[in-house]
Amino acid sequence: MKKLLTRIIPLFYGQWLNLVVLFDKQKAAQIAFDIFCTIRKGRVRPEQEDFLDAAKLSVEEVIEQQIQAYRWPGGKDTVLLLHGWESNTHRWRNLIKKLQEHDFDILAFDAPAHGNSTGKMLHVPLYAHTLRHFLKKYQPKSVVAHSIGGMTILYDHFVNPESSVEKIVTVGSPCEFERFMHHYQEILKFNKRVWKAMDKRLKDWFGYHFNEFSSARFVTNNTKKGLLFHDKSDMQVPYTESVRVHEHWKGSKLVLTEGLGHSMHQTQVNEQIVAFLEE
Repeated sequence: MKKLLTRIIPLFYGQWLNLVVLFDKQKAAQIAFDIFCTIRKGRVRPEQEDFLDAAKLSVEEVIEQQIQAYRWPGGKDTVLLLHGWESNTHRWRNLIKKLQEHDFDILAFDAPAHGNSTGKMLHVPLYAHTLRHFLKKYQPKSVVAHSIGGMTILYDHFVNPESSVEKIVTVGSPCEFERFMHHYQEILKFNKRVWKAMDKRLKDWFGYHFNEFSSARFVTNNTKKGLLFHDKSDMQVPYTESVRVHEHWKGSKLVLTEGLGHSMHQTQVNEQIVAFLEE
């Protein structure tokens, strides 16, 4: 029954959007984006509390959101960690331990609507605005980002090329926002009218059409040193997304793995990240 509802509910939303768009294109686009951006998972689970509670630094207000920050102090340069969609800072536990062994100063925060932070929705520009607050305040030398966090730091650098960041690491990160929208359309089965209304809303909202919101475009003039990890068996974000980013980012190195999946918590990945940060 649960599986049946999981299939039916998205189709209901799609048909509803197909109806709404006939009368109000802007409303249909707003509803479609609200559904897409609503976060349903990623809050702190009981087994994650002790690890995160021990490192709580502050709760900082960014765009009327209460953002939970964490810090594991060290003597070396500050490294900022960005988690992915429907996750939280706990996902970095293995890398944090490795960074601590090498005495890095480690900073992280839960994105809006994730972990211990407030909110109900997330999208890249909102994540980037939150990121900008921490970049300005703490001046990290390096950023390590997973999944949508990777797109966020590359977008932020495109908009704000001058920053303290010297090195960027992305792990399993997407390149083309349009691909996500096509996948979203496949799930809800909404029509071309809804698609066009959403595309127009994105352009009016942030200044980009779907096909323009691209990490490959964002890194064209990126002069920072970059290290991109992606697994060939990643079922959530195809590894070709990082290949495309690497092709457009002159200062980047691409590491493709096999059998590690999307999360990539493995020791060999963390050791390469640390080695890159210490170069």
